[in-house]
Amino acid sequence: MNLSGILFFPVTPFDAEGRLAEEVLAEHIRRGLAHRPGAVFVACGTGEFPALSEAEHEAAVRVAVTEARGETPVLAGAGGPLGSALRQARAARDAGADGLLLMPPYLAMGPREGFTAYVRAVAEVLPVIIYMRGSVVLTPEQVVELARIPGVVGLKDGLGDIDLIQRVVLAVRREIGPGFAFFNGLPTAELTMGAYRGIGVELYSSAVFAFAPEIATAYLAGAESLLTEFYEPLVRLRSKVPGYAVSLVKAGVRLTGLDAGPVRPPLVDAAPEHVAELEELIRHGRSVAAAHGRTTATAVGR
Repeated sequence: MNLSGILFFPVTPFDAEGRLAEEVLAEHIRRGLAHRPGAVFVACGTGEFPALSEAEHEAAVRVAVTEARGETPVLAGAGGPLGSALRQARAARDAGADGLLLMPPYLAMGPREGFTAYVRAVAEVLPVIIYMRGSVVLTPEQVVELARIPGVVGLKDGLGDIDLIQRVVLAVRREIGPGFAFFNGLPTAELTMGAYRGIGVELYSSAVFAFAPEIATAYLAGAESLLTEFYEPLVRLRSKVPGYAVSLVKAGVRLTGLDAGPVRPPLVDAAPEHVAELEELIRHGRSVAAAHGRTTATAVGR
C-alpha cells in the first residue's frame, strides 16, 4: 500500500439523538478530500472507534468509501476482541475499504505468539497497519516477524519512544526492505515530526487536517513557524484534559460550521473557555498559513 501526503482522520459526527450523522460525515469527508489527503482513516481513534457499535462502524466506512470514489485510499479502524476485529474487518472489506488500522486488543494480552496470531487472523481479511500504543509495545524482532506476515503493510507509532522506533525502523529496513510503511501516530503529530523525519519516518496522522486543513497543508509545505505559533500552543491546550486529543478535534470541526455533535463517554466535550481558546488559535494559525502562502508565491514568482 503506497501512502503519501497527509493522512486524514475524520471525526464521527452524531446527531441530537446520539445517532451516527451520516450526511454530516459525508460532508466532513468531502471537505477533507478537497485538500487531497494521502488517505482517509475512518472510524479510528479520532473517529471514536471504541464508542461505535459494529453497525455504526460499518456505516461510517461505507460513507467514506462512497465519498472517496476509489480515488483516495480508505482504511478503517479494527480491533478489540478477536471476534469483533474480524467482523469489523469483513464489514470494511465488503464496504470497499483498502485496509485497516489495527487497534490494540483489550485487556487480555498473551505472549508474543498470541499477538502474532491475532494480527495474522485479521490480516487475512484486509491489509493491516499495526498501531503500537498502550499495551502493544513491540521489540524490533517482533515487528520484523509481524512484517513478514502477508497483509501486514505498516506500523503506526503512538508511543513516542524514539530510541525504540529507530531500532524498529533499522531492523525492518534491513530484514524486509523499504516497502513497509511507518508513520508517526502521536497526538498532534506535526510537533514531533522533526524527530521522526530524523529517523526516516515521513508519514504522519494529522488531527489538525480534520478541522483546519489549510494549516495542516501549510505546515507540510514548509511553514515551520506554525510549530511555535500554532502547534505548540495547541498541544498545551490539548494537555489540559484527558481525551482532548479527540474532543478538541471535534470542537474544531464544529467551529467550521459542521454540526458534528458531542463526543461519547468516557470522553467529555471541550469546555467553552477551551473552545474559545481553540477558535483563537485556529484564527491565528490560518493567518500564519496564509502569510506563508503569500511568501512562497512571491518567491516562486521572482
